[in-house]
Amino acid sequence: MAKRRMFSLDVVDTDSFLDLPASSQSLYFHLGMRADDDGFVSSPKRITAMVGAAGDDLKLLIAKGFVIPFESGVCVIRDWRVNNYIQRDRYTPSIYTEEKQRLSIAENGRYSHVDTQCIQDVSKSDTQVRIDKEREEIDNKAATPPRARFIPPTLEEVQAYCIERENSVDAAYFLDYYAANGWVQGKGKPIKDWKACVRTWERQGYGGEQSSAVPKPRQYDEATDTWR
Repeated sequence: MAKRRMFSLDVVDTDSFLDLPASSQSLYFHLGMRADDDGFVSSPKRITAMVGAAGDDLKLLIAKGFVIPFESGVCVIRDWRVNNYIQRDRYTPSIYTEEKQRLSIAENGRYSHVDTQCIQDVSKSDTQVRIDKEREEIDNKAATPPRARFIPPTLEEVQAYCIERENSVDAAYFLDYYAANGWVQGKGKPIKDWKACVRTWERQGYGGEQSSAVPKPRQYDEATDTWR
């Protein structure tokens, strides 16, 4: 790997670069000095800490587009080919071939993203990403209509439905049975559709001539504090 690095005024003499804090500018130079011959930096966070820069300086360089990060933790200097020209006999290809395949080179020599889904977007802080995700979840919940609250039927409603179904279910007994059970079924699951329960009684033959098959209301056992 070549030992010398260059920085073009076309990059570092622009307003977008000079508007950066001095600490961010200094970090850019340090990253450039430690990049391989394709502009990849293997440990940007360690270099940031080593030179006394802040994590926000690295984030700012990324947000302004001077550095492109990858999920692997590696980053690349966007204007590497603008800053540097390395002779072929001194050039050592980067070992970060997978990351390099996700970049394209513009006519002006700048790197740009090809597969943005594979590249970590840290232009937003982790906090902002979490806020956006939470806001999206809230919006999704708001878009979901609330489940209607169960309202026990009246005797007239049960009778009318039994007549419509032409079954022999005793509407009064049906109503008393579930009222005594607190309108729950099975293993204490709240009833959501009383008409479905009527159809179940109909299939089981509860009521009418088979009234002996009608289930008995559940009883509360004080000893075990459970319903039976």
